[in-house]
Amino acid sequence: MPALYIMIPAALLIVAIAIFIFFWAVDSGQYDDLDSPAHSILFDDQDPQHTAAVEEAKGTQRAAIDKSDQQAPPHA
Repeated sequence: MPALYIMIPAALLIVAIAIFIFFWAVDSGQYDDLDSPAHSILFDDQDPQHTAAVEEAKGTQRAAIDKSDQQAPPHA
């Protein structure tokens, strides 16, 4: 019986903390967008500096491809 005097307030304290954390998460916007993270896994990552498009526009990538074509082909 004396254990109930400790366990009931401890359980109520844990429930109160859980409710506080839940309302804090809702107020801070943790549950605003539930669909985007699930769909983002389906798409490839983009180059953060977008250097591939810049190199292609300058033609440096084309020159590198032409240069590699002049080398001997790899043996199979």
